[in-house]
Amino acid sequence: MKKITLIFIMGLLALVMAACGDNASGEGNSDKEASSEKITISHEHGDTEVAKNPEKVVVFDYGILDTLDKLDIDVAGVAKGSIPSYLEKYNSDEYENIGSLKEPDFEKISQIDPDVILISGRQAAVYDQLEEIAPTIYLGVDTTNYMESFKENMNKVGELFDKQDEIEKELAAVDESIAGIKEKATAAEEKALIILANDDKISAYGQNSRFGIIHDVFGVPAVDESIEASTHGQNVSFEYVVEQNPDLLYVVDRGAAIGGESSAKQVVENDLVKGTKVYENDNIVYLDPDFWYLSGGGLVSVSEMVKQIESSLE
Repeated sequence: MKKITLIFIMGLLALVMAACGDNASGEGNSDKEASSEKITISHEHGDTEVAKNPEKVVVFDYGILDTLDKLDIDVAGVAKGSIPSYLEKYNSDEYENIGSLKEPDFEKISQIDPDVILISGRQAAVYDQLEEIAPTIYLGVDTTNYMESFKENMNKVGELFDKQDEIEKELAAVDESIAGIKEKATAAEEKALIILANDDKISAYGQNSRFGIIHDVFGVPAVDESIEASTHGQNVSFEYVVEQNPDLLYVVDRGAAIGGESSAKQVVENDLVKGTKVYENDNIVYLDPDFWYLSGGGLVSVSEMVKQIESSLE
């Protein structure tokens, strides 16, 4: 009788173990299916099919990098050499160096075998080569339609990494801040000029330009509405600055942005400019090149850009 009972119990245990095994196997299959879910992201270079929640992420654009950092999303490789100071941790050996912004290290990227590559304008010319290695998504900002382009990029990041709720919350905060800036800009009635200082030369940027968000989105009027919109700005002289005589002068220091010494203040505040009202009223604003030159279009950079312009209008 005892032997029959023991056999019966052992049989029950075997059935339970088999059921648990089937259940575990089912859960494993479910997890595998979730991790291999594919989505299609539409962007400037076409439609890219990519695995949702990719694990090995390679990033060239610093605005996208600051967004991923803000969202606590790990990356495998970044373009080193000119990483903004607020993203300095990505200079460590923990992250693979995938080359420079304009010269990708294709061999290193192939070794990483990424699940996705995220690029912007500086890598557009080598999109096809990168696409041969892994799904590549273009997330550059269209400066002629800055906010809509920025939001579209952020929503694509949210969709790719299942972070839609966080993205929506961050974008709402940015919108609220911009509304406040517009009110201040309207009340101040001050016209601005934006220049890029590059060694001893300067170029001007107006509406629909690289830094045109100041006029187009934040609502600060331009002192000269005829500035030609181009990537490198319109070459101008300091006599031009004196002639325009703006109420606000925004300066981006390219030398400081690319790792050189900051010389913009010495170059800009020369004898000619010292005779303008913008100098007399202490309204020359040196914009942080990390945010304005290196990493625009990110959740962090755009928020910081908003804060800088808001502060200049107080």
